Amino acid sequence: MYYNQSCAAKGNQSARGQNPFFVRSQQRAAVNVYKTATSYETLVFAPGRIKEHFKIDVDGSELKISYTPPEGFPRPEWVLREYSRGGFVRTFQLDETIDVNAISAKYEDGVLQVSLPLIPGKEATKKEVAVK
Repeated sequence: MYYNQSCAAKGNQSARGQNPFFVRSQQRAAVNVYKTATSYETLVFAPGRIKEHFKIDVDGSELKISYTPPEGFPRPEWVLREYSRGGFVRTFQLDETIDVNAISAKYEDGVLQVSLPLIPGKEATKKEVAVK
């Protein structure tokens, strides 16, 4: 599994006359990935979200994890905003060692865990290339 790209990230902007000291941080969920003997485990840190609004798609060799907040979500006039519960999209490239039919996910304590099982006997080959 390889990190591919991050979408829907919004940079720090001080538009609409906002005080430049109170800028909005990027709307992007942090992700950690670790490998076990039988799978890759992807942890998406997304506290305060609603489980039913996550979407996980596999299209060919691309894994897309996204979140869309519900309609009518309250939007107060922030004085300071360092965290957002808004939508995001994270995209990852899967290799041939992942069993895409056995991918599973659970959302618990603000963390979406996506398990990507490895196909037994199909480990990625490793090769070191000498720099000349």
